[in-house]
Amino acid sequence: MSYQTILTELSDHILTITINRPDKLNALNKTVIEELSHAIEEIYNNADIKAAIITGNGAKAFVAGADISEFLTLDSNGGKTLAQKGQQNVFSKIENCSKPIIAAVNGFALGGGCELAMACHFRLASDNAKFGQPEVNLGLIPGYGGTQRLTQLIGKGKAMELTLTGNMIDANEALRLGLTNHVTTPENLLSETKKIVQTIISKAPLAIAEAIALVNHAAYGKENGLQKEIDAFGKLFDTQDAKEGAKAFLEKRKANFTGN
Repeated sequence: MSYQTILTELSDHILTITINRPDKLNALNKTVIEELSHAIEEIYNNADIKAAIITGNGAKAFVAGADISEFLTLDSNGGKTLAQKGQQNVFSKIENCSKPIIAAVNGFALGGGCELAMACHFRLASDNAKFGQPEVNLGLIPGYGGTQRLTQLIGKGKAMELTLTGNMIDANEALRLGLTNHVTTPENLLSETKKIVQTIISKAPLAIAEAIALVNHAAYGKENGLQKEIDAFGKLFDTQDAKEGAKAFLEKRKANFTGN
């Protein structure tokens, strides 16, 4: 599919999605959201894609926020619809994908950009990255999951402070708080991200999918997590990959996982 605001590249089973509005600091507008939704559907449905990376074009920004010009005509119903569609079609779809989707954060990740990064399964950041939820400066709050996912990742106190002040934090502070997993140079960001993703996709796909679902379950404090883990653990013993994994371990060789 041809896109106006994003770039996609599939290589070695990894789909790289690049938000491509560098003149607007890759701000999210209606078209970006629609095209991201299509690209994420491709991750779900294309068996050749085993994982994805989301990043932004240019050195300045991952995504510097929403396109504020689209806010001027919205009323309460329009605002709610905007948030609802974004959550359903992009942010929650990323979070609940059974294939790993990792954010490579280059530069500003503010507002909807921070929320997009947080919807991914985890994040790597360049050392010039800045994170924040500045919506209060517009008389608003985060609408794409920011209050929920930020609290999950860094705890109530710091999430409350960042949401109420609108202040930004740098990459090293984000690393200290657990908002990002690794910090590297801008030049090495994509290669370091791909290295980790390649490690993940060398594992058994069905086990990866169950692990993603269970960690998400725990992050939202849902009940019966231990029982769900027990059930999934048992279910995986019926897979060919579990048999292959045990056999390869005993034979001291690399496992050949097929997703069956």
